[in-house]
Amino acid sequence: MFNQFLRENKISAAILTVLRLYLGYEWLTAGYHKLSSGGFEAAGFLKGAIANPVKGPDGSIVYATYVGFLKHFALPNAHLFNTIIPLGEFLVGLGLILGCLTTAAAFFALVMNFSYLMAGTVSSNPLDILLGVIILAAGYNAGRIGLDRLVIPFIRKMISKENPGRTKISA
Repeated sequence: MFNQFLRENKISAAILTVLRLYLGYEWLTAGYHKLSSGGFEAAGFLKGAIANPVKGPDGSIVYATYVGFLKHFALPNAHLFNTIIPLGEFLVGLGLILGCLTTAAAFFALVMNFSYLMAGTVSSNPLDILLGVIILAAGYNAGRIGLDRLVIPFIRKMISKENPGRTKISA
């Protein structure tokens, strides 16, 4: 019942718009500050996350696989992450604010939030994850008051032209 309210109700769409604008502003400004500061450098954060991983009560590393990813892929390719992180944050924020490809933007916001959490940064990530999950669960309704109202029908039309035997495309 709540899921139906979240995904179909016009009042819910208005509430989701407020949540979406707040979360989008947070992501947009975080990305903008990194992009406009003259050069974002991820290597220091990555080295800190590798040197001080999240540990459980018994002292074992909780996210060993993620620490391995940071150590063996992210740190050697820090130059790539120096671009991907600020640009990703900015584009996620823009998508959420404009209500354009909202569910995709919410999904990638969640990926980044969980990445920051697994690296040991709490900050506002739990609240951002909660809001992101609500927006993602709402699907199309989260972007109904936004560009998704125009973009999603266009995408559905393009997909149905490519797959003429397919009649129903779910949101």
